[in-house]
Amino acid sequence: MSKIRHSINVNSQPSGAGCVECLKGDGWWLHLRRCAECGHIGCCDSSPEQHSSKHAAETGHHIIASFEPGEDWFYDFETRNYVDGVPLPPPTAHPTDQPVPGPKGKVPHNWESLLN
Repeated sequence: MSKIRHSINVNSQPSGAGCVECLKGDGWWLHLRRCAECGHIGCCDSSPEQHSSKHAAETGHHIIASFEPGEDWFYDFETRNYVDGVPLPPPTAHPTDQPVPGPKGKVPHNWESLLN
């Protein structure tokens, strides 16, 4: 893993339990990612809308952490490498009863064919 080249805000709180943009609209996600700078929760690049990488491109916040239960990795969109991180404030993952993909009730029956 490479060293972090951008800051991680150890005081940032997650913006919620699901992808901000998907929840505002009628979207759905495969996996969730947390911006290590501001706490924005976005969907992964396999998800149809790729909100996490769009957030990074729009804000310059390039470091993300997985927001999946049991995962503790960080990734830098700029270098396209996994990086060393530091503990972020809880919660560090979406609720374990939240389905993957999610959110419940919004995932189409053919979701696998819609992944990137």
